[in-house]
Amino acid sequence: MGKLKIKKSDVWIDMTPMSDVMVLLLTFFMLTSTFVKNEPVKVNQPSSVSEIKVPENDVLNIVVNKEGRVFMSMDNQNDMIALIQSIDDKCSLGLTAAEMKKFQTDPMWGIRMASLKGYLNMPTEKMTEVITGAEAGVPLDSIEGGKSEFQLWVSEAVGVNDNLKIAIKADADTPYERIKKVMSELQDMNQNRYYLITSLKSGSEDE
Repeated sequence: MGKLKIKKSDVWIDMTPMSDVMVLLLTFFMLTSTFVKNEPVKVNQPSSVSEIKVPENDVLNIVVNKEGRVFMSMDNQNDMIALIQSIDDKCSLGLTAAEMKKFQTDPMWGIRMASLKGYLNMPTEKMTEVITGAEAGVPLDSIEGGKSEFQLWVSEAVGVNDNLKIAIKADADTPYERIKKVMSELQDMNQNRYYLITSLKSGSEDE
């Protein structure tokens, strides 16, 4: 008896719908993702049991390293350009459009006003070297008019964005006196609402 031959047919799957979904997902993630800037100054945050989340947008970050030096950053680049324009007008720094653009893309600032123009004229590698050096940090000492440079930065930042939130991120080894000084500076400006950024304590740390 002869063998029956079964006709084989190729299976064809239309991949077009899947490709459309993948492109839509890729586009969605590209449009909604927030890119984290590489901060030149790193801090080891203290642990806590608080689970209150810090907002991801419209935040003025105040970073205090373990030596007590203060640095600042903002997530919104449009606010950054408005901030440096306001500072330039108020302090007559004489910044050029190119220097303001460089400030806008800088992940973090922490330099005296008098040195800001020269700082923004440096190559990026040199800027990183300066801001991580021993002389860096936003001064907390009062200047003419009663405000410190730190208070001036905060007041101008709040002025360009009414929805701005303030967050303090300090190193676990930062002297308490320096953190208290930052808080006192904010309190003198009636800025009494801010976040303290910590790392969530794990169960193993309690043992």
